[in-house]
Amino acid sequence: MSRAEPRRDAIRQILARHTVATQDQLRRHLAARGIRVAQATLSRDMALLGVRRVVRAGGARYEMNGDAGQVPLDPVRRLVESIATNGVTVVVKTKAGAASTVARALDEAGLRSAMGTLAGDDTIFVAPVSPRGSGALCRELQRLLAVEPAGRFR
Repeated sequence: MSRAEPRRDAIRQILARHTVATQDQLRRHLAARGIRVAQATLSRDMALLGVRRVVRAGGARYEMNGDAGQVPLDPVRRLVESIATNGVTVVVKTKAGAASTVARALDEAGLRSAMGTLAGDDTIFVAPVSPRGSGALCRELQRLLAVEPAGRFR
């Protein structure tokens, strides 16, 4: 067992039992268990565990993927106009001024096939984890956001 595994197990347990809104709070919970961790290491652990920050009625908190269901995407679905791929990246077109809101929802959804998003005013570039994964990512986003397929760019 690596030295990281007991720390990661503790993170899982803490997030399952406590409402944790910041990494500093999580570090304090770990310290109470005798586990000291640098912020960079904690961030890496959280990424590897699939921890995401979500906003709920009670405020923001960290959750493990699969906790408390999916991130609610219904409010942002109406902001999306189209989703397409060129075989390299996926582009989500939104209503004017809505790209950052939609991109944040996608980031919080914790999509394993997406490496990250970059939002402008009405356009989001979504980078797939794999260079050949843009088609699957595009279809996943179309299903997730209930958008009719727009096909490939020409």
